[in-house]
Amino acid sequence: MSTSSSDSNPLGVGALGDFIRSQRRLAELSQRELAKLADLSDAYLSQLERGLHEPSVRVVNGLSSALNVPAEKLLNFLGRERTEGADAVTTESAIATDETLTDAQKQSLLDVYRAFIAANEHT
Repeated sequence: MSTSSSDSNPLGVGALGDFIRSQRRLAELSQRELAKLADLSDAYLSQLERGLHEPSVRVVNGLSSALNVPAEKLLNFLGRERTEGADAVTTESAIATDETLTDAQKQSLLDVYRAFIAANEHT
């Protein structure tokens, strides 16, 4: 565990792995599908989800993009901050990262949101 006295309270690679797995399931992706989207090997993604490795910033950025989750959210698990410019928070990423909602509630909100977006695209 970190002995740093920084403002962040890193949860570590285990918590990050749990979060990645949760977000992958919420997005209804297999490990193979997410690995391909994030440009990772299946085996490496499996190790990340099990908390066996601390990912590089490049890997975090790939997962961030593939899962539609802000990279800062992933880096916070490790007690690190992103050095380049922050991406805008999307509605989907805000729902997906809301810790007060259950996975089922997140999925319901995402389904409704996506239905509204699809309906607006057809008008």
